[in-house]
Amino acid sequence: MRPFLNIITLVKNNRGCYIIDTIKGCSYLKINSNGCYNDCYAKNIISRYKEFDFTKTIERKFIYNKNQKYMFNFYDDKHENQIIQKIKKINMPFVRIGEMGDPSENWLHTINICKIISYAKKPIIIITKHWETIPNNLLKEIKKLNIYINTSISALDNDYEIEHRLNQFNRIKHYCNSVLRIVSCDFNKNNYEGRIRSKIQERLFKNNKIIDTAFRPNINNPLVINKVINIEEKQFLKSKAIVSLFNKNTYLGRCESCPEMCGINLFKNVDKVN
Repeated sequence: MRPFLNIITLVKNNRGCYIIDTIKGCSYLKINSNGCYNDCYAKNIISRYKEFDFTKTIERKFIYNKNQKYMFNFYDDKHENQIIQKIKKINMPFVRIGEMGDPSENWLHTINICKIISYAKKPIIIITKHWETIPNNLLKEIKKLNIYINTSISALDNDYEIEHRLNQFNRIKHYCNSVLRIVSCDFNKNNYEGRIRSKIQERLFKNNKIIDTAFRPNINNPLVINKVINIEEKQFLKSKAIVSLFNKNTYLGRCESCPEMCGINLFKNVDKVN
């Protein structure tokens, strides 16, 4: 298997969302080969192609041209301008970072890319599990940009991860539009672990500025086999999918019709962070 290319691209996913990944791959897979909750969507998608090593993280960058005569890389903003112009033309109100890798694995690099694409004048959604904490010196830089940080969290996380992610969600509220993105489940309360996780989930939903993301497990996921969660089959885009729905009204459609827009609509008629 080979690593991902290190060139920044703008791609449209199958839900209609436009993605710029600053990081491809996930180092967490070295700890758990199946990824978060034993069902990493990104890893499952990449596994279909069987040519990329998802455990190796690659920083995606804008192209630099190499000047052979002087043997140094000289900066060319053509690639930047191309991406910025493409972002301006997309039929979505934002561009998203954090689909095939967690941008927190290099916050400095991620924020530097955000500064460049901010010239497209569209909000930037960053989705992260905060594997690495945002350094204090970058918070002032984030405050200058139109950024929404979605902190991904779930009752399936361990105690440390939940505490850490809640702390980061609250810490960054003064610097950006901070959203708690809950990966929720319909926990089986007749199951001991299911009851415990259900109580944790109830506490998570008591936070402000939250969005609900339904968990889509594999039928062989231990949570399904051990009946920790309840599952059902629902229409998801053009096919059926197994989901564990805490809220039966959780949106499962395409991004352009989403009522939440990755949290942007939670801040409508609310002043941007001062």
